[in-house]
Amino acid sequence: MSSIWERANRQLRDLAVYEPGKPIEETARELGVDPTEITKLASNENALGPSPKAVSAMRAAIESSQLYPDGSGVYLRDAIADRGGLRRENIILGNGSNEIIEFIGHAFLNRGDDVVASEYAFVAFKLVAQLFDARTIETPTINFQPDLDAMLRAITPQTKIIFIANPNNPTGWLIGQEKIDNFLARVPDHIVIVLDEAYFEFLGDPPDSVRYVGEGRNVIILRTFSKIHGLASLRVGYGIARPEIIEVLQKTRQPFNVNGIGQIGALAAIGDEEHLLGSKRVVDAGRVYLENQFRAMRLKFSPSAGNFVFVNVGDGAAVFKKLLGMKIIVRPLRGYNLPEWLRITVGTMEQIEKCTAALKKVL
Repeated sequence: MSSIWERANRQLRDLAVYEPGKPIEETARELGVDPTEITKLASNENALGPSPKAVSAMRAAIESSQLYPDGSGVYLRDAIADRGGLRRENIILGNGSNEIIEFIGHAFLNRGDDVVASEYAFVAFKLVAQLFDARTIETPTINFQPDLDAMLRAITPQTKIIFIANPNNPTGWLIGQEKIDNFLARVPDHIVIVLDEAYFEFLGDPPDSVRYVGEGRNVIILRTFSKIHGLASLRVGYGIARPEIIEVLQKTRQPFNVNGIGQIGALAAIGDEEHLLGSKRVVDAGRVYLENQFRAMRLKFSPSAGNFVFVNVGDGAAVFKKLLGMKIIVRPLRGYNLPEWLRITVGTMEQIEKCTAALKKVL
């Protein structure tokens, strides 16, 4: 019998599978230890956990689990819109902001189209393009910073989408307001620009990207409840764009794509200023500590604007394995073609002190 792969869409054969950070439970099983002994600094999760207000709201919501969620996500979309000076029609909800990248593919990509993204950008951009049989043109970086001029030069008549993560995961670099303004002014109007801002709330002085939406540009901004809000397990993200783009994206969305408990948790989290500020304080202090430790260890790293630091340890895979044996999970970056580098999440001070002490032993 012939292989089913001969009948499947051809682009799926070579499609790489996204590799998430190694789970705590899997590591604990492999090492034969209790999961509470494992320190995970691999997936840029919130070290303080979820907002207590979100936890309380979700506990109450479980009692109504037999009901379908609000398919339109009205209350959550209204709350997001109110905070950004927008309207509900500017917001779409996703099962994580990742799902909205897939909506964008459904809406705008066909076989033979081009997508432009910087090298070392979030790998999901390339995977979604390949899923729709589009080509990704990866442009070089300068010291790991996206070369915006190179991105402009890479535009072809087939280019439909430009993806930019700001700040970028895994390198941590942030493109400031002036540079992004200058770049957008030079991109042809018909191209859709996707600004992935998963780490937006960690920024002290974030670029005002919502302004481009108000100006009627073909810009889609992606944000998430997975990072600073600490709700990664619930998979709630959102996109911001002008109403006509949101209308197009809504046509690609499955009904009830964001679960009801997730919507209620996100709604409570969005108003929990205390948790937001506390999370940002932990990250600001922890990132400075990590960077100072790396300086003292004479390790190369990139200044980060996110809740993680990108550091060169010589042999990322070997150091990852040794740290794993010491019950610490970090993120090797072989899948990004960065075999010398690790990405280390900023955890609590206790977690990062343990990690840097182990790293000193390993190196």
